[in-house]
Amino acid sequence: MNSSPHSTLLILDSGSEQPFYQQIYHRVRTLIAEGMLKPEDRLPSARQLAKELGLARGTIEAAYSLLAAEGYIQSRGQAGTRIAQGLQAQPAPRQVSSIEPKNSHGMHPTQIMPLQMGLPALDAFPRKIWARLGARYLRAMQPGDMKYPSLFGLPELRNAIAAYLHMSRGIPCTGEQVFITSGYRGTLQLIIHTLLQRDDRVWVEDPGFPLTRELLHNAQLKQVPIPVDAEGIEVVKGIQLALDARAAIVTPAHQSPLCVTLSLPRRQALLEWATAQQAWIIEDDYDGEYRYVSRPLPALKSLDNEGRVLYCGTFSKVLFPGIRLGYLVVPQQQISRFEQASIGFFEGMAEMTQAIVSAFMQEGHFSRHIHRMRKLYAERREMAAAGLTKVLGQHVLIDPQPGGMHLVLRLRGQHNDAEVAARMRDHGLYTHALSSWSSCSEGEKGLLISFTNIQTAQQAEEIGERILSLL
Repeated sequence: MNSSPHSTLLILDSGSEQPFYQQIYHRVRTLIAEGMLKPEDRLPSARQLAKELGLARGTIEAAYSLLAAEGYIQSRGQAGTRIAQGLQAQPAPRQVSSIEPKNSHGMHPTQIMPLQMGLPALDAFPRKIWARLGARYLRAMQPGDMKYPSLFGLPELRNAIAAYLHMSRGIPCTGEQVFITSGYRGTLQLIIHTLLQRDDRVWVEDPGFPLTRELLHNAQLKQVPIPVDAEGIEVVKGIQLALDARAAIVTPAHQSPLCVTLSLPRRQALLEWATAQQAWIIEDDYDGEYRYVSRPLPALKSLDNEGRVLYCGTFSKVLFPGIRLGYLVVPQQQISRFEQASIGFFEGMAEMTQAIVSAFMQEGHFSRHIHRMRKLYAERREMAAAGLTKVLGQHVLIDPQPGGMHLVLRLRGQHNDAEVAARMRDHGLYTHALSSWSSCSEGEKGLLISFTNIQTAQQAEEIGERILSLL
């Protein structure tokens, strides 16, 4: 294939500390400002430009996403990607960091970035099956399908989730106990709205998910950080610190972020405490399906005989985050309470999305997808750990973990994990400092990185080299 006339203008500096996608982004802006690229000029496709420059296609797509978001280029489908109309040559703008500012809890940039936490293997999602189910729904759509959605969720989806949880997570429940939400944020907000009051004390894992702390703070609840060790949350410490707490928020399958599993004695102790104190246990089972050393363990909810556990699930990690769909399983005796609380609190989720997910589950695609991803992630986790260790072995120690979708890199020596994480983000690697997940100033140090989208050993080693240069 002959080179695109514009791709020859994109001269990249392999020795620069600036990531290639940022170099492409700034170079295109400069060419527009200098009048070398004019409105309606066609840019090469991401696939074509990646081949010509010898880069990954995702690198080009990241640059194009930034340019499109700022109005410099427009995607016209079959007509290709073109320079936006109305742009005029002018002095080149001052280069500023194109890294998207993080949101308040620093979790999810809207761009796809290497090592991004919480992002499943998007390259392995069965898009053709999803598109076929979506097209089938649209063809069969009737006026009744266009009404306001149910406040509690599409009945077919609620029943499909209940059946899946009974088989895969050991949770006996009915569709009436399942409430569809907009994801973990919406789920936790619904629980707080329904069961908790201002100034109630709540156990939280330390270290633990930053969004949980943010939501509790916004609701004016008093957080009680409880240490986590190799067996999960230390229930005895929780009882010592706040026996009268109204709730405990836990991640039993793979503790977030350390990925340890809550031991059976601790699970029993937690349930005994909740029953004795009439407290609530909020089980966040965000990636419990992905266990690699054995079959996935039953959920904590499966041991709940007294109706004290509220089970939170999400489709963001097992399908894709753009779906914005989660669910909550409440105890049988709390159904009416949550139905009343949902009225006026939720407007309901789009039923088209729910219907597609329901069909995806009912026809067996969901279970098959989980099975494939479990195998794929086991391979990618091993590959990523080996590649990173090969390059960074003198500087980091990778925690052994039974499951999950990310790795914990413990930094050797005197490295400050927050400073290293900030440098990595500035250079296009989206990581988190382990210390930032703790409410304690002396929290554990390390880096949290996702391995789900590391596709080859060579890619893992290349990422390791980039991290090494920043250490």
